[in-house]
Amino acid sequence: MTEDLWQRGCERLAAELPEQQFNTWIRPLQAAAVADSASGVVASLLVPNRFKLDWIRNQYGGRIEAVLSELAGKPVRLEINLAPRDGAVRAAPLNTPPLSHIPAANDGLIPLKSRSAASESVFVPINGATYAPPPSAAAVSRHRLNLGLTFSNLVPGRANQMARTAALHVAGAPGQMYNPLFIYGGVGLGKTHLMNAVGNALLADRPEARVLYLHAEQFITDVVKNYQRKTFDELKAKYHSLDLLLIDDVQFFAGKERTQEEFFNAFEALLAKKAHIIMTSDTYPKGLVDIDERLTSRFDAGLTVAIEPPELEMRVAILMKKAEAEGTPMPEDVAFFVAKNVRANVRELEGALRKILAYSRFSQKDISIALARDALKDLLSIQNRQIGVENIQKTVADFYKIKIADMYSKKRPASIARPRQIAMYLAKEMTQKSLPEIGELFGGRDHTTVLHAVRKISAERQKNPELNQQLHVLEQTLKG
Repeated sequence: MTEDLWQRGCERLAAELPEQQFNTWIRPLQAAAVADSASGVVASLLVPNRFKLDWIRNQYGGRIEAVLSELAGKPVRLEINLAPRDGAVRAAPLNTPPLSHIPAANDGLIPLKSRSAASESVFVPINGATYAPPPSAAAVSRHRLNLGLTFSNLVPGRANQMARTAALHVAGAPGQMYNPLFIYGGVGLGKTHLMNAVGNALLADRPEARVLYLHAEQFITDVVKNYQRKTFDELKAKYHSLDLLLIDDVQFFAGKERTQEEFFNAFEALLAKKAHIIMTSDTYPKGLVDIDERLTSRFDAGLTVAIEPPELEMRVAILMKKAEAEGTPMPEDVAFFVAKNVRANVRELEGALRKILAYSRFSQKDISIALARDALKDLLSIQNRQIGVENIQKTVADFYKIKIADMYSKKRPASIARPRQIAMYLAKEMTQKSLPEIGELFGGRDHTTVLHAVRKISAERQKNPELNQQLHVLEQTLKG
């Protein structure tokens, strides 16, 4: 019988899926209709917004169809429809591509300025964003969100997989799982993009939601102003009533006791009312300095995830998609050449792309490896001059307080072998040397020894926040 097909399907899915996933994504779905046709059964479901449509379609659509087909004893085709607030229903088949949420140009928008002189403007995409916003879209709303930073224009990859998945869950069910969500990593890797994507997705679902994005420096400024005016009730009214607080670079709270006190109060008030908090930092919570332990312990109480520098394949994808968005496709071999030489973060990658595109236009030459090498000659010259295996060995030896000679020696105690493996890993990641060449520079070691070190440190970096932070410091030191 098709009348109760969806109900039976829900019972099956409830038994198969984790309870939190079922309650968040499947239970709220409404069955608009289940109808027989000559080719089988069509099951129509209603969802409140496009974000949830995309997520359910991509994550659960195939499984739902399989369960319903098995229960019906014949093929079931699933349709997911948007149910706007005016009551009308717009069909949205499962194969419909995702749609970015871009508000109307007259929605009280103002141009978004860069956070500081050292940071990039909003036109520089973060973590592989391929979105090139027109002037009307590169703006912020009263929520201070960058409306151009959404999930749909974020290039996914291994480097941001866990953080992106957690952010998607928060956007779909704020106040429940992963509260607070603490995202950390180096500059230009996509932390700000992810936070803004959550805010924009929540507002697409609930336009009335009280959402606020701000940099930690703005919170400090607010505390100072209210302290001078003795108007702390206004500060509490502003921050304690939010549904979603997105705060960037909390390491800026270091040494500011009154700011930390007020943020602690806001933090406690928001969690008590099941509002969600997302924070970013350049290091993991326990690595923060001059911040009260009661704050750092709360930062670490929800979910802490890292965003890593993008791997080679992800860097290639970012380059090619961004170049295509600029109207000048980049050959794959050129993208690989650039990606191998620009490793630090996506901002530097995008800067390199801009140089290549400009060089191509000014010289009226097609993009090639030779042209890319000319366009990036200053960058490549600095890189080759500053980052050599010998420089890496010296920097790592200084950092771990061992002798440079230990890098070449046959000594194997952990206090020496570990830094040596880290130096081998950095040599492979940051230079163009082959494994045999690196092995030769480490006391004539076999290339398999180098490969083992590279794989070991790479795997541990994904799991060990302390090691990841040490490597990040070493990389930034080597890049000057």
